[in-house]
Amino acid sequence: MKRFRRLRQNEIIRDLVRETRLSVKDFIYPIFVVDGENIKVPVTSMPNVYQYSIDRLSEILDEVRDSKISGVMLFGIPKSEDKDEYGTQAYAEDGITQRAVRYIKKNYPEILCITDVCLCEYTSHGHCGVVKEGEILNDETLPLLSKMSVSLAKAGADMVAPSDMMDGRVSAIREALDEAGFKNTPIMAYSAKFASAYYGPFRDAAQSAPCFGDRRSYQMDFTNAKEALREIQSDIEEGADIVMVKPALAYLDILKEACQKFDIPIAVYNVSGEYSMVKAAAMQGWIDEKRIVTENLVAMKRAGANIIITYHALDMAKWLNE
Repeated sequence: MKRFRRLRQNEIIRDLVRETRLSVKDFIYPIFVVDGENIKVPVTSMPNVYQYSIDRLSEILDEVRDSKISGVMLFGIPKSEDKDEYGTQAYAEDGITQRAVRYIKKNYPEILCITDVCLCEYTSHGHCGVVKEGEILNDETLPLLSKMSVSLAKAGADMVAPSDMMDGRVSAIREALDEAGFKNTPIMAYSAKFASAYYGPFRDAAQSAPCFGDRRSYQMDFTNAKEALREIQSDIEEGADIVMVKPALAYLDILKEACQKFDIPIAVYNVSGEYSMVKAAAMQGWIDEKRIVTENLVAMKRAGANIIITYHALDMAKWLNE
């Protein structure tokens, strides 16, 4: 009789034959930066997550540096009165995200700084593109996303990550970066980004809920798997250096297929709703948070993720370092 249990007898043997291992270097931690001074505001729907003004960023960046994780992903939030129809603060030289990037690269050069590229946090209507008569326009949005990417690269961003889901935006951004002298700035494309209910807490954190309608005309229908693979292939052909599947847990099948089909680094975004559900259950004492988070993140890596963007990054780094 084959005895599989021989290799499960104790922790030393189990560790010896373990197939999937997490490393602190797998993780990217999302940070929300707001315009203003002396601000550290808790995100009520995301326990232990905060909005920071630049003068208080060191409080979280010190933790990031000490954790040894690979880096951060920045989401900038301008003042409400500075938002407009075209999201001009997204590509302003003195925009909140541009200033945050400069601060990080000056004071924490060892931290990889990835910047989200989208207009939704900066527009008065909350949509990810230019709006005309209630329609989100694709081609008219591409030059603005390109300007934003170039401005962030000029500020010192190590990587740009377009999350808007406009068709053709990767090639437009790649061309703009190359023309501006940033041929070595990588693009991490949100390639298979689904129109998901799991984003709810993020919209509280980023103050980016749309004022009308929803985002289903540009984000993917969550029922479609083959379309996700076509989106990923298209972004690769347009010049993406890394592609992403978002959300994570309900889309591990997409992640697995993508990893089997494409020979390119693949990221997964363990999104706000996934994070908040675990935190809420743990706060009630219903689950063992450390074991649940570990199991979830291992599942993402086992499915093929090279990079895991997660609000659990600092917790997981602490547990791994222990």
